[in-house]
Amino acid sequence: MSAKTAAKSNKSSPGASKESSALVKAYLFGYNAVQVGGWSYILYQLVNYYVLQGPEFRAQITLWDYTRIAVIIFQNAAFVEILNAVFGLVKSNPVVTTFQVFSRMMVVVGVVMATPTGKVSPGLPIALFAWAVTEIIRYGFYALNIIKVVPQFVVFLRYTTFIALYPIGVTGELLCFWWAQKYAKEHSIWSVVMPNKWNATFSYFALLWIVMLGYIPIFPQLYMHMFTLRRKILGGGGSKKKAN
Repeated sequence: MSAKTAAKSNKSSPGASKESSALVKAYLFGYNAVQVGGWSYILYQLVNYYVLQGPEFRAQITLWDYTRIAVIIFQNAAFVEILNAVFGLVKSNPVVTTFQVFSRMMVVVGVVMATPTGKVSPGLPIALFAWAVTEIIRYGFYALNIIKVVPQFVVFLRYTTFIALYPIGVTGELLCFWWAQKYAKEHSIWSVVMPNKWNATFSYFALLWIVMLGYIPIFPQLYMHMFTLRRKILGGGGSKKKAN
């Protein structure tokens, strides 16, 4: 009886595996497609705010107030990507993914939402523009790759536009940090000073500087990693032809 049961189990497992794989692909495609839509909307908001609308419109509402709901939703939704990497649903490195996601979440939640100066930093539109274009291309590439329909120009954009957009985005992020740290220093917000019942101290101002200084060793590594991928994907034409 046990042998028969095992045989039946082995026969049914390939079908179950295919069904599970199909569900994972459907989930990943849906997630990436929604993110493409979300970041496309944010890019539209940027264009509308600075190009299509006049000075009267911008005098009535700040860029952050105009875009904040979409930015908060779609940027923080990227936390899901850490879980996808940890549970093996995608091949991304969990450590690299965690840094990339949390660095942006820190900008949105820990800088812009946390300080009034972060909301009006000149780095905000710079960061949002770089993020939006990058994410539309990146999520679009992922979604099309799942259904195995990736035009060559999308591959080229995925592994080329980062050359300019990554430094632009980091510049915007650091400007947001800079505007926030000045306010944090003057007002000692989000900090815990001694003495207190926990017998502990925390400096939000110091945290901002630690994160800013962390860009120095980490960003070049991530940037060069993308160049390595670019050479592998776009520079391997000869090897690809031989393999085919």
